[in-house]
Amino acid sequence: MSEELVSRKELAFQLYELLDTESLCDKERFSEHNKDTFDAVMDTAEKIAREKFAPHNRKADLNEPTFDGEKVHMIPEVKEAFDTYAESGLIAGRFDFDDGGMQLPETIMMACSSYFTASNPSSTAYSFLTVAAANVIKNFAEQSIKDKFMPRMLTGEFTGTMALTEPHAGSSLADITTNAKPADDGTYRIKGSKMFISAGDHELSDNIVHLVLAKIQGAPAGVKGISLFVVPKFRLDENGEPAQRNDVSLAGLIHKMGYRGTTSTVLSFGEKDDCHGYLVGEAHQGLKYMFLMMNEARIGVGFGAAMLGYSGYRYSLGYAKERTQGRVAPNNKPTDKPATIIQHGDVKRMLLAQKSYVEGAMSLCFYAARLVDELHTAQTPEAKQRTAELLDLLTPVVKAWPSEFGPKANDLAIQILGGSGYTREYPVEQCWRDNRLNPIHEGTNGIQALDLMTRKLWQANGAGLVQLQKVMGEDFAKAQHPVSKQLIAELQPYLLKLQKLIPVIGAELAGENQNALLANASCFLTIFGQVVMSWMWIRQAITSEEALNDNVVSQDDEAFYRGKLQAAKYFLDWELPLTDRDFKVLSSMSDSCSAMQENWF
Repeated sequence: MSEELVSRKELAFQLYELLDTESLCDKERFSEHNKDTFDAVMDTAEKIAREKFAPHNRKADLNEPTFDGEKVHMIPEVKEAFDTYAESGLIAGRFDFDDGGMQLPETIMMACSSYFTASNPSSTAYSFLTVAAANVIKNFAEQSIKDKFMPRMLTGEFTGTMALTEPHAGSSLADITTNAKPADDGTYRIKGSKMFISAGDHELSDNIVHLVLAKIQGAPAGVKGISLFVVPKFRLDENGEPAQRNDVSLAGLIHKMGYRGTTSTVLSFGEKDDCHGYLVGEAHQGLKYMFLMMNEARIGVGFGAAMLGYSGYRYSLGYAKERTQGRVAPNNKPTDKPATIIQHGDVKRMLLAQKSYVEGAMSLCFYAARLVDELHTAQTPEAKQRTAELLDLLTPVVKAWPSEFGPKANDLAIQILGGSGYTREYPVEQCWRDNRLNPIHEGTNGIQALDLMTRKLWQANGAGLVQLQKVMGEDFAKAQHPVSKQLIAELQPYLLKLQKLIPVIGAELAGENQNALLANASCFLTIFGQVVMSWMWIRQAITSEEALNDNVVSQDDEAFYRGKLQAAKYFLDWELPLTDRDFKVLSSMSDSCSAMQENWF
């Protein structure tokens, strides 16, 4: 089995060959960096992940955090790993130099995160959530709040969460009942309950900074009345140190199927009517502010799902190369030497499927990270707007596609290991359990489907779709060799069908078939996602074919590039055609789901 958490060759291909990440150093924001600094920070991430996170991944799964009524207890290795991560400066990696950060590109920080998610996703969650919360405070809070909380979040002295979900209101945030009452000192008194709050309580940091959605008394109904508040576990004294316990209490821990090392909590705010909260930005704009964190989190969810799928793939690949069973023709006589299972055609199919899912998903997420970097460095408002529209359009796919196909890859990894895969003595079952959360949180995949079909597709008069067609066309024009050209030819009929389908959907969204169309939104997400992923694989094929034709490559590199070409071919041969059903369901406005009555079940 490979001891590499993540193939450095794969990261180099995605970052430097496919995305030309080194060219970001020509941008003013990243001008103090170069490829050497990028590689050095990835080296640091790999070392910490391998030495501090990977060794206790299984132990954290088997020994969940516990709550004794006063404090949360967890295995000591989690604290040691968190502290090492914080001391490395990686929490502040993407933040400005002026904020004490490293001002690194999002693409490089995503590459760093690959090591941690592949090694131990549950222990990683504490720092990753802190980064996202600090970014919201940086972008929207007034300076006094930033000064109180952000610097110490970036050093890991304070950690962060986002507290959205309530026991009666999951994705339906319009229905939240947590309320905020103005106090004479300029703060607010928060009262309510939040559920499924990851990292909501622990002893890893000196303070926990909750970002809480609540409604100020008298606010408009629905989402227009939601505000965002910073609610710390401990209030700060005049020196900025954690002092008096705020009126935030842990009602209990939730016991999860996976991600067991991350506390999942039910939190009560204001049981004693003394929970102090600080308004972030303007009143009633909380959902807009929180969406920055949610969209970041959605990209992170997609990448996390890709990396968990990748971990299972890498393990099952190593297993298949070592495990012997049966024989392969023509050497299939009883006296012939048993074959390693990777030689069997069906095992090759399952490995190719995994490879196409996880390396395709990684490529998509890195592409989204590069769009974030382009947003941060755009030279004109027009360029920034074009990039933003493309990123908005792709975000539902970036979240949903990897989180659907990452667990499918894990399922295939279990299958390759056979009976061993179904046991807790091997790691692939934990990969699947950990990954199964990803289609659910940060907006279920069904919600992503509705968001894509009813909002993102039409946003700014379809500007995102126009930009997507433009960049896809630019990529296809680069194809100079036969495999890539053939793959593009295979995709073209599906692109044409999608182009014809989109105006039909637009007309029916306000028509008599609206209910049927909304019930079938997942079909559109499948079609759109498979087309986008075919494009991602064609990009990888073009780059691989160029490398094989233009350079003298080593044996290992040739095998790498030919593997890319074969995975691209697999995806367009095996996976893309499965959308024919979805085209049929949508074009016929099938009512098989929408017409089903409650009492018929």
